[in-house]
Amino acid sequence: MNSIIIQTPKGPRVIGPGQPVFIVAEMSANHNQSYDRAVELVETAADCGVDAVKLQTYTADTMTIDCDRDYFQINEGQWKGQSLYQLYQLAYTPWEWQPKLRDLAEKRGLTLFSTPFDETAVDFLEKNGINHLYKVASFELIDLPLLRKIGKTGRPVIASCGMASEEEIKLAVEALNGVGNLQVALLHCLSSYPAKPDEMNLATIPDMMKKFKVAVGLSDHSLDEEVARTAVSLGASIVEKHFTKSRSEEGPDAAFSLEPAELKSLVKAIRQQEKAEPGKLTASTKKIIGSPTYGPGGSQGENKIFRRSLFAVKEIKRGEKFSKENIRSIRPGYGLNPRYYDEVIGQAASQEVQRGTPLEWELIG
Repeated sequence: MNSIIIQTPKGPRVIGPGQPVFIVAEMSANHNQSYDRAVELVETAADCGVDAVKLQTYTADTMTIDCDRDYFQINEGQWKGQSLYQLYQLAYTPWEWQPKLRDLAEKRGLTLFSTPFDETAVDFLEKNGINHLYKVASFELIDLPLLRKIGKTGRPVIASCGMASEEEIKLAVEALNGVGNLQVALLHCLSSYPAKPDEMNLATIPDMMKKFKVAVGLSDHSLDEEVARTAVSLGASIVEKHFTKSRSEEGPDAAFSLEPAELKSLVKAIRQQEKAEPGKLTASTKKIIGSPTYGPGGSQGENKIFRRSLFAVKEIKRGEKFSKENIRSIRPGYGLNPRYYDEVIGQAASQEVQRGTPLEWELIG
């Protein structure tokens, strides 16, 4: 079983079976566009006893395009009624904050790292030294060109696998390994917001460890402490949770984020579980464990819109070649899988393609 080794303010840290659980507090959009609130959240995370704080590095323009077409409107779930562009304008973490937040976190003994959502974000994080490790979000797991860019940095990578099939996870690991990066860990994840404990199927964690031979953890969008405890009892090496000062403040991610007292309690529960003997299964625990499950099952289906796919980002004339300037891998997930990006580049459009059109094979060649 492969572990990963990261550099922390306290020195090298091994993450894997037999090691203390690496507990990550995900800030995401819970700063509500206030730098002072972001600082407060870092301080809160340190006070709660976590090991790391995670940010997300993107802008609305690196995540999607500003387009009125139906493809870009959110019609279900937590963010219903907004366009993707509006959501990411509200939720992004200003890039100029991130080096300052890293310095603050490291003074408090925390590792601060981030999820890059495109290649420019990887370049930014490398340039600014926010690169002890990288996180790949569930919806970007299928963006193999992005994974190869991240992998080439040589930094350890933790990849979330929400909605992913076994084949998609295999391709992601191969993409990272293929550029020489063997420092890979995976997170089981239910891409629902908030996630329902009885859909968690935590039996997937030991199944992933067996199938992929890597350290496996949990990205947990539920509000139930028992989920994380059970995951640790099944061998989870990493637990990631969103956190906020107060769910009453609302914001894009508040509804599925822990408040400070809950986060502190969770850290204590995980540390206790690390030392505990396996307990008896209760009816609720059995539901949480479930069975090994891959793909967009349960309530995750409504969130397919948040996956990446290939889209025309400019008007393309019939016969014009597809290029890095006129197509991109962006959200939403209605077009060709990003794995085909290199195959599409250089081919000619079979017809005129409107900006904001998801690419399909019939438009190519």
